Amino acid sequence: MELLVLNTTFESIAVVDTYESLIWTDRYNAYGDFEIFFAMDTGLLEYLKEDNYLWLKESEHCMIIEEIKIDSDTEDGNHLIVTGRSLESILERRIIWGQRIFSGNFQNAIQTMLNENIISPSIADRKIPNFTFKASTDSKVTGLTIDNQYTGDDLYTVIKGLCEENNIGFKIILTDDNKFEFSLYAGADRSYDQTENPYVVFSPNFENIINSNYYSSKANLKNVTLVAGEGEGASRKTTVVGSGSGLDRRELFTDARDISSDTEDGQLPENEYIAQLTAKGEKNLADHDRVTAFEGEVEVTRLFKYGEDFFIGDIVQIANEYGNEGSAYISELIISRSKDEQSIYPTFKTISEKEGTS
Repeated sequence: MELLVLNTTFESIAVVDTYESLIWTDRYNAYGDFEIFFAMDTGLLEYLKEDNYLWLKESEHCMIIEEIKIDSDTEDGNHLIVTGRSLESILERRIIWGQRIFSGNFQNAIQTMLNENIISPSIADRKIPNFTFKASTDSKVTGLTIDNQYTGDDLYTVIKGLCEENNIGFKIILTDDNKFEFSLYAGADRSYDQTENPYVVFSPNFENIINSNYYSSKANLKNVTLVAGEGEGASRKTTVVGSGSGLDRRELFTDARDISSDTEDGQLPENEYIAQLTAKGEKNLADHDRVTAFEGEVEVTRLFKYGEDFFIGDIVQIANEYGNEGSAYISELIISRSKDEQSIYPTFKTISEKEGTS
């Protein structure tokens, strides 16, 4: 498994194919990361430098070298450890400048965030010249809406949170003409809940689950929240999000004092302000949902092959030997390579009932 090293002007300067271990992780709606472990060779330091890039043909993502560490050990020898994150981490370098309200189409809002803070910001120094936006035509993306207010929030955290809430992926790829191309996307459904695509099933019946862990918990579940916005005491503006009664009702307080009706464009109408509070309440409830996790080491080279039959972000069917079964999307993929073997480990994130499946 060869790694191509690119310098900061995207010129290919080296091929790395000798190392003790490599762990390369791609993620659906977060940045990925990598770690390479070498026996120390001072020649490596000529091109494995901070801010250079790494490209792996088995992945569509490109990584940025961020940390170089040298471990000296008289018994085991000296080692070089190189780590970094994928291009999506670039979003951490910008904030949403000032107070901004986004209401309406989801993809248009994210494009506006990127335009205002990276692609064509009013402050020239904030611009990243080779950053572009590629619009999705998938109805799973184009049909989403947003109703949120931000002031100085970290751009990566905002986009990551919005994508996680909607089970949407985002990526920044390095194009052939050396552009950082941002796009939103949705994985294909290959579970039993649909009939358009061939099923992809990981189950003991198919002998393609090596081991698995199942976990279900309602300990952190909340289904009703009182959202309190601006104002003081009895005059504070509030709204209630969610429903439930009796023992099934689990309440939560959401402090939304940071959401203001006084904006740069004037006073928000009451209904629009309540919509902002509601969106924050829904986000807080989503963070306190029932947790159902299904993790497993699966065989991905024979019956169902990664990169041919399924991809990161796809929804697949997964089951264990105890009858626990459901659909889950592939939230990350780890490619691990040592001297002796190469392994691919997908990580599954179970889709909650709120997202429309069981």
